[in-house]
Amino acid sequence: MNPPCGRCNKAVYPTEKINCLDKYWHKGCFSCEICKMALSMTNYRGFDKKPYCSMHYPKTSFTIVTDTPENLRLKQQSQLNSQALYKEDFEKNKGKGFSLVVDTPEMQRLKKTQDQISNIKYHEEFEKSKIRSDAPPPENRQEDEQQPSALVSLPAGPLHSATAAPPSGGKQYKALYSYTASEADEVSLQEGDLIADIEPIDEGWMFGRNLRTGQRGMLPANYVRPV
Repeated sequence: MNPPCGRCNKAVYPTEKINCLDKYWHKGCFSCEICKMALSMTNYRGFDKKPYCSMHYPKTSFTIVTDTPENLRLKQQSQLNSQALYKEDFEKNKGKGFSLVVDTPEMQRLKKTQDQISNIKYHEEFEKSKIRSDAPPPENRQEDEQQPSALVSLPAGPLHSATAAPPSGGKQYKALYSYTASEADEVSLQEGDLIADIEPIDEGWMFGRNLRTGQRGMLPANYVRPV
């Protein structure tokens, strides 16, 4: 049985049959929907299973979607689905492409050490600028150089330090800057304090005993220097 033509619905015989756009056409019926220009398999353009010439091929246009309550609900649901997929992918890939930094006590101590290093650099620059500002003018400096320096004679005898030496007789350290303890296991310092019984812990921290207060605990290593 011969199939019907896609335009005239009459039977299409094999000698005049064109199979295109999921239909069968007479050669004379295979033409543009608008201008009726005869088409071939090389110059037609299909839209909605209908043949068109290049001039009258329907142009696709965008439609404006209004923000109705239903559309807003669908948009919100789509955003929630996207967030759920992102979190799922994040949990799957966690630890593969990057490392998650946990705010552990060790990380907090390293951060504190970096802040202390920055403070020390600031104090050093401040002291250098203070020395430069306190220096006498060149003419006064020449006069000071010409004057003989006065020698101060000290009485002979044993020297006594303001703070007694540590019982262990170990090496002493002197605090360069003041430091206020922020943890229960740390020691507060004042500039000039002597520290004894030093035990290094890791880079940036050590154990010691403040001879002024008698308190023992952790202190920043870059705040003190050996005496």
